[in-house]
Amino acid sequence: MPKKKTVRRKHLPQRTCVGCKEVLPKRTLIRIVRQGEAVRVDPTGKAAGRGAYLHNQKTCWERGLKGALAHALKIELTPEDRDALVAFMASLPEEAPAQEEAQHVG
Repeated sequence: MPKKKTVRRKHLPQRTCVGCKEVLPKRTLIRIVRQGEAVRVDPTGKAAGRGAYLHNQKTCWERGLKGALAHALKIELTPEDRDALVAFMASLPEEAPAQEEAQHVG
């Protein structure tokens, strides 16, 4: 009997958005990293330090900045850190339409 060919699926790392608690592939989320006492956005997703993930929409960032992000990073956000994150949040859309449609279709 011939052997069946098995198709191997590539492993996709999953991460949880600290704003809405939704689990998604790592590449679809934005990583915030704590390096020492500083907090910054990590566009590469590879910077050294403790990280937390958020969607690319303002609603998740607003929820995250209320305390979930600081808790996940195990640090108290300084006013400077908070200002930098709010400035980055201002560039984000209110909602991610393509992502929202994909969730409701399935």
